[in-house]
Formats: sequence, C-alpha cells, structure tokens
Amino acid sequence: MPAPVIDCQVHAYEKDSPQRPWVDRLHGPAEVTGDDMVAAMDAVGVDGALLVSPYTMYRYDASYALEVYDRHPDRFGLIKPFDRESESIDEELEDWASKPGVVGARAILSFSPKDEIPSASDPGLNRILAKCGDLGLPVNVLCWGSLALLGELAVRNPDTQLVIDHIGMLQPFEPPPPQRPFRDLKEVLAQAAHANVAIKLSGAGTLSKEPFPYPDIWPPLLEVIEAYGLERCMWGTDWTRAIHLLTYEQGVEAFRQTGALSDADREALMGGTLSRIYDWQPGG
Repeated sequence: MPAPVIDCQVHAYEKDSPQRPWVDRLHGPAEVTGDDMVAAMDAVGVDGALLVSPYTMYRYDASYALEVYDRHPDRFGLIKPFDRESESIDEELEDWASKPGVVGARAILSFSPKDEIPSASDPGLNRILAKCGDLGLPVNVLCWGSLALLGELAVRNPDTQLVIDHIGMLQPFEPPPPQRPFRDLKEVLAQAAHANVAIKLSGAGTLSKEPFPYPDIWPPLLEVIEAYGLERCMWGTDWTRAIHLLTYEQGVEAFRQTGALSDADREALMGGTLSRIYDWQPGG
C-alpha cells in the first residue's frame, strides 16, 4: 500500500466578517474554507495536510483551524503561531498541545523585510522553543531574512525540533518571481549543520522562472536535499498564498512528475518524512 501523500503547509480561512475579522489581507481568494481545501486535495490525490492557522488574518487565534479540524479530523494536523511577547506562553502551549489534532507550533522571526528581527537571547522566543521541546512539539519557523538567527536558536534549544518554513526564502505573492530567487541558498544550506533543524520545501514552484513543471527549481532543491538528507526535507504547496503563481494541482504534480527524484525519494519527501517528524498521518 503506498504511503500517504501529505502537504506540509496549507491554510484555510473564512471571509472577513465582524464575527471573525481579519487583522490583515492575504493574497488569495476572499475565502478558502476547510471544505474547499479538502476538495482541492481530493481532486489531486493528496491524503492529508498540515493546516497552519494563517498569521496574516488571524494572528494567534486558531479558532477557525480548530473548527476545520472538527469537520475533517482525518485530514489535517494543526499548527498555530504563538506570540513571543505573551506572558503566559507555557500555559498557552500546554493548552494547545492538549487539543485533538495538534501536531506543532509556529514562531515568526520575520514576517516582512521591514520587521525588527529579535535576538537569539529573546526570552519569549526561547520560552516558546524550550516549552515545545518539553512537549515534543515541532516548531515551524518563518525565518526568511533571519536564517543565522534560526541557527543560533537551534544551538540554544538542542532538544527542540525546528522546521524551516518555505525553504527559508522570501517567496513572491504575485508574478514575477524575484530576479535571484535562490539568493539565500548558501545560508539555507548552512543551517543543515544543526541536527535538530528540518526544512519545508514549500512553495518552491513560486520561485520558478519557467513554466510548469518548473525544471529550474531542481538544481537548488537538490542541493538542499543533499545537505539536509531526505529524512529532514518535506514537500508542500503553501496553498493558498501561491494561488496567483500556480494552481494547487501544479504545486503537487511538479514533484510527482520530476525525474529528479526516485520513487523512494518522492515517497519520503511527499509524506514519509513528515509522518515521522510530526508523528502524524491522515486518518490516524
């Protein structure tokens, strides 16, 4: 029986409303419900996904992600961001870890190039990482522009599983791709030296300058895979952020159709590694 195909990062959200107002607007449709996300996955044979509560709209409120899980408990593992300035981090993380479907947490080091990046000694950030280590929760880290900081945090928190979001690179929300889409590759590769750091190859197609199936992404991606090993690399689409650059099907099929991967490599990258790191499978 083939291993399940699992997307390492998708989002779902309701329309902006007084009942659940958005903090900010994400590039993409006005609404992508949990039902919509499941339909998109079903259409292309994706068995499950890590549902990351979208920081852009909801900041630290994961109530909608929890509602989606209640409707589709066999399809999603749940992840939400945490506020490093909160005075009740330990209690919040314990509460989150106790909920059905929860598989991880998220730390935001940099959200836009204008953000002030915290230091490696930031107390709140280290409390998040240390507590997640105690709870056995992997921490997904949005760290474009702050990869060196990610490395310092990995050293300070050796018992915590860290996962780099989106190949550690700032990715476009709309065409065209950046002039040098993989300009931070050297820094990304350097973080592979930390044994407690894994990486999501999520949103990779949005960095391509060529049409589907995006052959130009593979030389740099193969460097990442070689540095980290398949046991620390995971495929994902970052749906729905990528909607203006490719379809969900293209985000899936680019990895299914490439000749750069063997069948065994593909199975590990598109679900096997994720199942081990997050101790989760759809339907489980």
